[in-house]
Amino acid sequence: MRIGQGLDVHAFAADGDHLMLGGVRVPHRCGVLAHSDGDVVIHALCDAMLGALALGDIGRHFPPGDPRWKDADSTDFLRHCDGLLRARGWQVGNADVTVICERPRVGPHARAMCTHLAQVLGIEVDAMSVKATTTEQLGFTGRGEGIAAQAVVLLVRA
Repeated sequence: MRIGQGLDVHAFAADGDHLMLGGVRVPHRCGVLAHSDGDVVIHALCDAMLGALALGDIGRHFPPGDPRWKDADSTDFLRHCDGLLRARGWQVGNADVTVICERPRVGPHARAMCTHLAQVLGIEVDAMSVKATTTEQLGFTGRGEGIAAQAVVLLVRA
């Protein structure tokens, strides 16, 4: 087995009407400042997967200055990372992601995120967890300046 953890943070942008979270379009008063679609759930999950195999971080595989990744769908990043795992004889056993924000409310969308992520990773939905917490109005997430996500993943031999 291998275990990895990941973290991603994005500031909110003044414009936009939604966020991408776990591959799901979530209505929100603004978007995020990001080179790609800024999906903190998928970015943290990718970092956890890459970290479990000591393959660096998401920025190493998808540099933010590279025009190929401008406005990219983060689900493509997840597919790539899953391919790297499988090429080395590993697969996700289970994963747990925590979204950190005051808004938007993540709970109503968590099941759809789990379903999407599990489908992409080829795992059972009950092996994928997405949940949320607030910081009780403390820090940048508490002030509504941005959003963060943490992920933990267990890899098992395929």
